[in-house]
Amino acid sequence: MLDFQLNNFSFDPVVSLGFIAFLSLLIALPISFWSVAGSSDSSKARFLVAISNLFLTCQLILRWWQSGHFPISNLYESLCFLTWGCTLTQLFVERAWRSPIVSAVATPISLLSIGFASFVLPENLQSSAPLVPALRSSWLVMHVSVIMSSYAALLIGSILSFGVFLVDGKKQFSIRNSSFGSGSYRQSSELYIDERNENLNSIQPVEFTNAEQLDSLSYRSITAGFLLLTVGLISGAVWANEAWGSWWSWDPKETWALICWLVYAAYLHTRLTRGWQGKKPALLAIAGFLVIIICYIGVNLLGVGLHSYGWFFDA
Repeated sequence: MLDFQLNNFSFDPVVSLGFIAFLSLLIALPISFWSVAGSSDSSKARFLVAISNLFLTCQLILRWWQSGHFPISNLYESLCFLTWGCTLTQLFVERAWRSPIVSAVATPISLLSIGFASFVLPENLQSSAPLVPALRSSWLVMHVSVIMSSYAALLIGSILSFGVFLVDGKKQFSIRNSSFGSGSYRQSSELYIDERNENLNSIQPVEFTNAEQLDSLSYRSITAGFLLLTVGLISGAVWANEAWGSWWSWDPKETWALICWLVYAAYLHTRLTRGWQGKKPALLAIAGFLVIIICYIGVNLLGVGLHSYGWFFDA
């Protein structure tokens, strides 16, 4: 009986590190909400997110050492890598704007990702296994890590866009250059008369509203993610040609990745050429978020195509 209880409490170090990362994010989430409600500093939540990222880093290194290959060969490992990328992206975003709003909006996606990996996935999708011959290539680290990093940046950028609807959503966006920089100047509607009695528009420095900050940070994150996704798709095509003799096979994962690329290309197009800001591009970003979920989770769990990590309902 005692041996049975001890076995229940003996955890795999990799799983244990993931569980600690989950706990750190779980504690950070309510702290960030309280910080938003009290308009206080989010340093505690940011510290916990950094701790979670550190434990995820140790977890991935340990899995790499145990398995002998880059730890992104199954759904559990890729979800842990995605969480690592999301927390790292969140820390970069909070470095640009130290607001509890960022933690409150971005932390849930990392928490759900590592929680799904740790508590929902069956054991057969968590355990490490030898790589299949097609994956024994130097392209594995290049292609998969870049793709997963792009997903992390795109997911964080999209969830920040969703935050535009949650904070100051009714305010007018009047900073016309937020797609190109973070300058904090806008034209004032008030006019003044100088010594020559000429009417000139006064230019005054102002603070970004919360929605404008989220809109600008979302744009930057999505731009970085889109560039990484482009590199990932190109490297994937080169790898596919090397492994299977075909640049593009319209595999379900490839098709949905292309759809994802097109959605975010439309997002950037509307911002750069049409001057869209705020809610309009945010709707495209949210659509991209859903496409990533289908491309990454849906296709994988259904067990279809060459890129599947296995059927979720397999016993």
